[in-house]
Amino acid sequence: MSFQDARDYQILFLSLFLGLGIGTKDWTLRPEMIVVAIATAILVQALAAYGTYLYQQRTQPTDRAFNPSIRSALITALGLSLLLRTDHWSTMMLAATLAILSKFVCKWKGKHFFNPANFGIIAALVLTSDAWVSPGQWGAVGWYGLLFAGAGGLVLHRVGRWDTSVMFLATYATCLSIRDMWLGWSWDVWYHSLSSGSLILFALFMLTDPRSIPDARVARLLWSGIIAVVTFGLQTKFFLSTGIFWALFSLAPLTVLFDRIWPAPRFTWATPPISAESSSEINLVKQEDGADLLPTHP
Repeated sequence: MSFQDARDYQILFLSLFLGLGIGTKDWTLRPEMIVVAIATAILVQALAAYGTYLYQQRTQPTDRAFNPSIRSALITALGLSLLLRTDHWSTMMLAATLAILSKFVCKWKGKHFFNPANFGIIAALVLTSDAWVSPGQWGAVGWYGLLFAGAGGLVLHRVGRWDTSVMFLATYATCLSIRDMWLGWSWDVWYHSLSSGSLILFALFMLTDPRSIPDARVARLLWSGIIAVVTFGLQTKFFLSTGIFWALFSLAPLTVLFDRIWPAPRFTWATPPISAESSSEINLVKQEDGADLLPTHP
């Protein structure tokens, strides 16, 4: 990996977290499940990307070279391996397949609006009887929190989407503090609720996919704040431990609406993030024309 692309850092850190969890947390994750997830994601990504490339060449021939975007598939597979648990390899194959296909099917003007790993997790939970997610697998973060924050901060700095994580965590923390004060609980309860390693990983890596979240900063802030409130409600009112994943899945389509209300330049992996003020007109023309000249991202 050249590490000129922010996705290279994501692959490195997610691989590190996966090895760390297996080595220090005694997870019951079988190595073959990781292999199945990675192999399936890469194969489906390559086939779907090639099919899309052939269709585009047939309808609008260009000199653009075929790009299977293997980084994208690998990040999705690592995310599934970190969060999804199942006893059957067929379930992991289903999750990885639907996760990748969601990028090619659930699109609006060339932009997918579901986080692929999140889509695969929800699909496995709904369509099978042997899939589950263990949000408490990391326990209280402790020193893991510093590692997650440092790794996530580096990636978010490179893609310019740190505001999304900050807004989500701040809103979620505020909701928790209001509840705890209303019930007369100590601040230890508040701290413990925010010390979930899975929560930090979700906020820093899954929630901030720059290719599926709103483009404009004001839209991202509103979007992530709503997800935090819905997550809080699902977890505290309905006692749904997987509320963060359901909240992101159910509210992901808001990206389409918010991009229409607050149009802004679309994120590109090819060049460093640019400001909306400096190039909004050029990018808006590209979006109106339905142009999607960039590799997909999980």
